[in-house]
Amino acid sequence: MSVSASSKQPSPANPVRMGMVGGGEGAFIGEVHRWAARLDGEIELVCGAFSRDAENTTRTGAALGLNGSRCYADFAEMMRAEAALPADERMEFVSIVTPNHVHFPVAKAALEAGFHVLSDKPATLDVAEAKALRTIVAANPNLAYGLTHTYLGYPLVGEARGIIESGGIGKVRKVFVEYIQGWLATELDNKQADWRTDPAKSGGSGCMGDIGTHAHNLAEYITGKQMTHVAADLTTFVDGRRLDDDGSALFRMEEGVKGTLSASQICVGKENTLSIRVYGETGGLEWAQEEPNTLVRTYADRPSETLRAGQGYLSAGVQSGYRTPPGHPEGYIEAFANVYRDFARALRGETSATTGIDGAVRGMAFVEALLVSSENNSEWTEIKT
Repeated sequence: MSVSASSKQPSPANPVRMGMVGGGEGAFIGEVHRWAARLDGEIELVCGAFSRDAENTTRTGAALGLNGSRCYADFAEMMRAEAALPADERMEFVSIVTPNHVHFPVAKAALEAGFHVLSDKPATLDVAEAKALRTIVAANPNLAYGLTHTYLGYPLVGEARGIIESGGIGKVRKVFVEYIQGWLATELDNKQADWRTDPAKSGGSGCMGDIGTHAHNLAEYITGKQMTHVAADLTTFVDGRRLDDDGSALFRMEEGVKGTLSASQICVGKENTLSIRVYGETGGLEWAQEEPNTLVRTYADRPSETLRAGQGYLSAGVQSGYRTPPGHPEGYIEAFANVYRDFARALRGETSATTGIDGAVRGMAFVEALLVSSENNSEWTEIKT
């Protein structure tokens, strides 16, 4: 995703109409998606199938001020009923905020019913589903598919990409990227931990599928290069856990770029430590999600620069991604809102969308390659898309 130069346009008189699957009472990420979607007034939530529990859906819809007739028992009913409404009333796109195993069937049903899709990541349960979804997207060229890789919404991530695109650090040579958490350092009994550690709901990987995909996506976006091979070592530290909770990989990218990627959810005391360092022939860049309003730029022949959010010296597209003056920090919700805003504008033909279906497939192919490599004693494995 790139933050568009038109980001500060006034909100349209007719916001893009959104439906949501998942995100009912008791869920975490659904409410975050709703905050992000409504921040700029360009998207309106009009319907939902928020839970498999019909009473939960009814309560959630009521709390959100929705018409009860548009709070549906399941996503299939929602697709049928919304498609039958007049074109100027029905939802225009579906936001999918369920556990991973529901992403594919909802996206498939939505696209086949004529609706655009914006899905939480990773795109699907496995790479086979992702490739099947790519076929469905290709068969519906008038419909958009996007993936909410939140961290691409931070404007300074876009600034880093722009610097590299313009040759600002020379030919890229080396990338270090990591996403470190500590919340699964012990066995937990809660909704968020339960589905993320269940192969039937999360897929073949736990930690790497959940947060390693963010690191992979960030590295590809900032460098503008795709990963081609990995040599991985995945580990499950907590007794009885069925999926990896820690992993590291060497990786190769296009044009000879080399790197390392680490992801862990058992590093006690760590919160959401996503960071990246990229080095080229003449300079480097460093950015960290927990300090998102700072980008460090290093040089071979002069002192390092600290670039700060919202400043006039940043590129025009990046400046337009901020809503407040310099010194008023913007963070996670605003970054998420940039992803939603760009998607809404893509539906109106004004900008490009967020990570699309090709990036979605690459993310799942990356996870698949990690699993194969780790099972084969960290053997170099091709990422097959």
